[in-house]
Amino acid sequence: MPTYYPIDEAAARRAKEMNSFSGYKPGSATESYRQSVDEAAAIAEAQKARVDPMYHEKIDRLLDVYARKLAENINQSHAIAARCPSILIAGPANFPVRKKEKQNQAADANMAEWNRIHGLLDKIRGIGTGGISSDDENALQKLREKLARHEREQEMMKAVNAFYRKHGTLDGCPLLSAGDAEKIKVAMARDWRAAPKPYECYRLSNNNQTIHSIKARIAELEAKQSSPAPEGWSFDGGRVVMNQGENRIQILFDDKPGAGVRSQLKHAGFRWAPSQGAWQRMLNQNGIYAAKTVTEKWMTPAEQAESTTEQVLDEEPSSEEPALFSYPQQSM
Repeated sequence: MPTYYPIDEAAARRAKEMNSFSGYKPGSATESYRQSVDEAAAIAEAQKARVDPMYHEKIDRLLDVYARKLAENINQSHAIAARCPSILIAGPANFPVRKKEKQNQAADANMAEWNRIHGLLDKIRGIGTGGISSDDENALQKLREKLARHEREQEMMKAVNAFYRKHGTLDGCPLLSAGDAEKIKVAMARDWRAAPKPYECYRLSNNNQTIHSIKARIAELEAKQSSPAPEGWSFDGGRVVMNQGENRIQILFDDKPGAGVRSQLKHAGFRWAPSQGAWQRMLNQNGIYAAKTVTEKWMTPAEQAESTTEQVLDEEPSSEEPALFSYPQQSM
């Protein structure tokens, strides 16, 4: 069952009265909102049925973001609609044209936000079907296969370009089928460049960048598998655990943390996992850095000195996962 957020029925009524002679049906705005959330929940459930359970928490989290932001957008839309009456309601005499223009600008911005919110549904549909997760036990094999495909593609594109430079045509190119050659010819005929190539430089550059990124991920996973498990640490009221079996860095509390602490954990990328009884995120350098930063304020000087991951503080997090470096002081 998805979480529904409140819709301001009074604002919905005012918006209706400012733009229509027909009466407002009580509860209709809430009903319409909940129908949209139910449709999104159906998309989420269908996606969860298609992908590995490891992605279910992420799908649920994105569905909740959609429901919350949609409610905020609908309430804002009603507030905007109530700022100025329709000309049909107010009449043309002394109609506040400038005020209506500002209202229309705000409505356009609100609609753009609505489109971005509905784009979350596409994200839900794509979760678990894109890249290769580090949680996958066959991640290294899949990455090596992906690397081989991109390397073959790179060599093929370079060879086709060389054939074209030598012969001035793609006819008879042994690397292309007749159909593929025709498609490239059509694309070259439409190209704005004075001397188009079968595969332009940006295609080779982008593919080469992908190759380097895959190699870096392979090296990271190989190093992780060959390295001893990092050690966790304790803080006042809990401890940090490196759970390699789950590939998660976990923060466990002796008692339920307060709202301020929970907020800090969420901002640091940690999510509550009921099955583990822990706040957790991916076990990597960024995760360790985030855990160190968010828990160090709860550690005594002796605990900080004993921490075996002190060196992590000297490392900058990679660009793959942004980490927050400081958090407001909050009490437990």
